[in-house]
Amino acid sequence: MASSERLDLARQTAIVTGSSSGIGAGTARELASAGADVVINFHGSEHDADALVVDIEAMGRRSFKIAADVSSETDVIAMFDEAETRLGPIDIVVSNAGVQKDAPLAQMSLDDWNAVIGVNLTGAFLVGREAVRRFREKGVREDVSPALGKLVFVSSVHQIVPWAFHANYAASKGGIDMLMRSIAQEVALEKIRVNSVAPGAIATAINAEERENNHDAMLKLIPYGRIGEPADVGRTVAWIVSDAADYLTGQTIFLDGGMTLYPCFKGNG
Repeated sequence: MASSERLDLARQTAIVTGSSSGIGAGTARELASAGADVVINFHGSEHDADALVVDIEAMGRRSFKIAADVSSETDVIAMFDEAETRLGPIDIVVSNAGVQKDAPLAQMSLDDWNAVIGVNLTGAFLVGREAVRRFREKGVREDVSPALGKLVFVSSVHQIVPWAFHANYAASKGGIDMLMRSIAQEVALEKIRVNSVAPGAIATAINAEERENNHDAMLKLIPYGRIGEPADVGRTVAWIVSDAADYLTGQTIFLDGGMTLYPCFKGNG
């Protein structure tokens, strides 16, 4: 198989959670560009989800939107049911949905702690568990991919970089790392590949104000000298789920422009 063919996701169907905007939308677009049909999950702006479906259909791919709260077991199961009914067996699942509710530790409410853990970590568990179940029901389609299924978690550099005033978010991302590796170890023999991508600073609505007011300070944390774009993450995910990465499982790719090199220590700090 030629290398270009190994990056082809034609005849595969993907679910991307939290994909109406930001990293999720960028990932959905890149999967569609590589040939996949894509289910757009949203829990916020229905208008943005509609616009993304139009963009993907303009590429000649099948797509539809579905509202679901990934922290709800009922919603997650219903999302997979509708996806299979409308687009057929699911080959690729990207668990991307996430929230932030920031506060100093002493002022952080239990509700805000639980909300972030519920979406970011429990949501990842529910989506990952359902993905494995559906992959097993589908079976291997060797004419499409040698893998039974591909599951990707969107984590963060903060799975390893401590983040004061964001303890709930950092804890959720650290949990995703061990969740991903434990699932990968469990299902690898079944040819289910499980990996993560851990972005650094990516230009999305959530950090628009910080980029506007503290752009130069942000760049000091990024040795490569630029803030990432959602498409950077999307292209990496598209490679991870392609046959070009068929030997990759249980790994986190840090897509951060070198942020995890801790540039503040350059020259002995």
